[in-house]
Amino acid sequence: MKHYDFEEERIRQEILRLNAKRVLIQLPEGLKPGAVRIAMVIEKFGALPIVSADPCYGACDLATVEAESLGADLIIHYGHAKLLKYERIPTIYVEARATLNVNETVKKALPILENWQKIGLTTTVQHVQTLDEVKEVLLHERKTVVIGDSGRLNYPGQVIGCEYSNAKSIAKDVEAFLFIGGGKFHALGVALSTSKPTVVADPYEGGAYSIDGEAEKIIKQRWARIEEAEKAKIVAVLVGLKPGQTKLEEALNLKKKLEKNGKTACLFAIKEITPEVLMEFPSVEAYVNTACPRISLDNASGFKKPVLTISEALVVVGELSWEKLCREGLFGN
Repeated sequence: MKHYDFEEERIRQEILRLNAKRVLIQLPEGLKPGAVRIAMVIEKFGALPIVSADPCYGACDLATVEAESLGADLIIHYGHAKLLKYERIPTIYVEARATLNVNETVKKALPILENWQKIGLTTTVQHVQTLDEVKEVLLHERKTVVIGDSGRLNYPGQVIGCEYSNAKSIAKDVEAFLFIGGGKFHALGVALSTSKPTVVADPYEGGAYSIDGEAEKIIKQRWARIEEAEKAKIVAVLVGLKPGQTKLEEALNLKKKLEKNGKTACLFAIKEITPEVLMEFPSVEAYVNTACPRISLDNASGFKKPVLTISEALVVVGELSWEKLCREGLFGN
């Protein structure tokens, strides 16, 4: 946890300003090891800390209901930038910016990028402050560098699990993308949403690698799932219950379209979409997920039956072609 800035002084000031007495702490999986230390710090500031032990997948997954049930008067949400327009409970977003130097890792990515001249840069909120430095490294190698800004996210070049508009906005102007950050999750999203070669520079592991092989594997899996869902007679449309994932109107529209396509369709309200939960409904032959699309893409092998994204369901009902879905990178829609 030494690699992140948890903004303790800012938290102290906000707790005093709001006169918060009971604080719910919410962290994504990668930051949960720091939960106890954070709780102890907050307790020293005079508030009662309660750590949410449930999974947290993003700023769309704000623990509002949990905070209300516990009588918390403040949520401190770590690891993500603000996404929701309104919160029912006062919420502080601590982006947990990484303090690592990324330049050496970026240099390791240069041999993988040597065949491409025009490079797009993307990263998570933890590393957005490094993009200018990374750009300079690439410019020194005589690369053309582009950082997208669609206006839909907090920072240029930023991507989140279900939102890649910054990358898509420059996809036609670049030959490949360089993603700065840990793990494959967000880099896969860049590759799938842009259909461009994508290289990861991981400052935590200190290495660089291409993500393209895994992206191609996912695309083949998605086509197989669509073909399987086309044969299904009974389909459940999943309506997410998390604050930033509820798309009831889209779910209702999909239900109508599936029924026009000769299928029996019903709505399932759900908070956590897991293989174990869906196994409880043996008569359902396929699902359409209107909540977080990455659940469908990243855990496909864990589900015994197809769990399609919204765009994939439109392929099933004939309103969208598979070719257009791939070409425009609509897997996450």
